Amino acid sequence: MAGLIRLGVNIDHVATVRNARGGAHPDPVRFAKLAAEAGADGITAHLREDRRHIRDADIDRLRAEVDRPLNLEMAATPEMLAIALRVKPHAACLVPEKREERTTEGGLDVVGQKAAIAPVVKELAAEGVRVSLFVEADEAALEQSALLGAAVVELHTGTWCEALVAGAHGEAAREFARLAAGARLAARLGLEVHAGHGLDYASARTLAALPEIAEFNIGHFLIGEAIAVGLPETIRLMKAAMAEGREARAA
Repeated sequence: MAGLIRLGVNIDHVATVRNARGGAHPDPVRFAKLAAEAGADGITAHLREDRRHIRDADIDRLRAEVDRPLNLEMAATPEMLAIALRVKPHAACLVPEKREERTTEGGLDVVGQKAAIAPVVKELAAEGVRVSLFVEADEAALEQSALLGAAVVELHTGTWCEALVAGAHGEAAREFARLAAGARLAARLGLEVHAGHGLDYASARTLAALPEIAEFNIGHFLIGEAIAVGLPETIRLMKAAMAEGREARAA
């Protein structure tokens, strides 16, 4: 059986709540520490160009104060590259970013934007930062990710999750098959496979059956559930769902 999947907890939306009113409460770094104590394997934070949730000071404190690997989600821009090279997170996940979007809407266009992405990957890797590319589970994107020298791809699961929520069973089945094929191809290309976007307990349990996946990065659902039951309990339930999915495959 493949090993248990790691859980990266994205704390962006703790900062969203903080910024809605201003001030310092709730503190995303405090929630990152709670997540670590509850069993999170890593902390993910997206420093957007407009600083709509996570701020520069949050990144500095996460790097200095939290005893878990920091995965910095970032656009492939000179500004974000300079910040990443200064902070030196454990990993940097390059994502597409549009000012008008509420959340990341799809995978990075690694084929069309390879000229801009390649030097960012090279500079980060040269400084010991593990580079991940957030991509669709498509052959061209995965092959280009390997050519760019990324260590990791994070498969965009949002389309599949949206189909599940809508009850579009045919589309959901097609999307799951695409994710499964993409995970297999990425592993053959020598890429570590992560997944994220839109996952909840049920979808994480289902996706955990794919043996190639090493890590999930989940944020919005966990923070939303934490309002009702607390973050430690939410992380416990998520890790249990992930373990159930992985173990069910081996049964």
